[in-house]
Amino acid sequence: MFIDTHTHLDAGQFSGDIDNVIQEALDAKVRIMMMPNVDETTVEGMMAIHETWPDHCLPMIGIHPTSVKKNYQSQLDFVRDEAATGKYYAIGEIGIDLYWDTSLRKEQEHCFREQIALAGALGLPINIHSRESIDLCIGHVEEMKSIFPNLTGIFHCFTGSLEQARRIRRIDGFLMGIGGVITFKNSNLREVIRQVPIEALVLETDAPYLTPHPYRGKRNAPGYIPLIAAEIAKSHNVSIEKVEETTTYNAINLYQIPKELIPE
Repeated sequence: MFIDTHTHLDAGQFSGDIDNVIQEALDAKVRIMMMPNVDETTVEGMMAIHETWPDHCLPMIGIHPTSVKKNYQSQLDFVRDEAATGKYYAIGEIGIDLYWDTSLRKEQEHCFREQIALAGALGLPINIHSRESIDLCIGHVEEMKSIFPNLTGIFHCFTGSLEQARRIRRIDGFLMGIGGVITFKNSNLREVIRQVPIEALVLETDAPYLTPHPYRGKRNAPGYIPLIAAEIAKSHNVSIEKVEETTTYNAINLYQIPKELIPE
């Protein structure tokens, strides 16, 4: 089985055929789909999918950095209240985004650290968004890891350098999420990942975004996970089964996915 560690199934692009999208993923052996939250407005839709597909679509809770507002304290209170229900497998999608808007950088950094602290206190992993901010995010994680030694997580949509990959690997319990970018013809990610052990990786789509080749330009979906696995297998000169087995093991351990959800 495969696990998609990051897919926005509640996005509007799926509103007309979400059940078909999930069934196509299952047919492609993608048995578990981890759903990151974006903000207060996305929880209801995400949880509705979880309730319909409770054995396959598993939710996270968090405030995405581009959703951080000036009323961020109330946003953080919302996340804390939701996390306290015990319904969620991770705190995410959280982090820092310096691509779209830098005007609330300090607020983004504060929310990132507060949500990391929440994850550390609850023993949940974090799912990190680090667009144009990967060194900054790594620094915050390194510092918070010294406070919460049990902290684990994924640097979602990793597209960084080999040195950044090595820096992440030095943080015990942290992995890199590899998505469709590795299949792009002009991507440098293949060269980096070739030098990173599969034991440090998990698979993700970030659907409906970042669709892998040869479907680039169309809507992404979790059923495309095998395309990403095949590219990693090619870069490491191993079988796709080896990538499937290793990345699935990594994701199960990180997200603490119950045994009853894992087919024998």
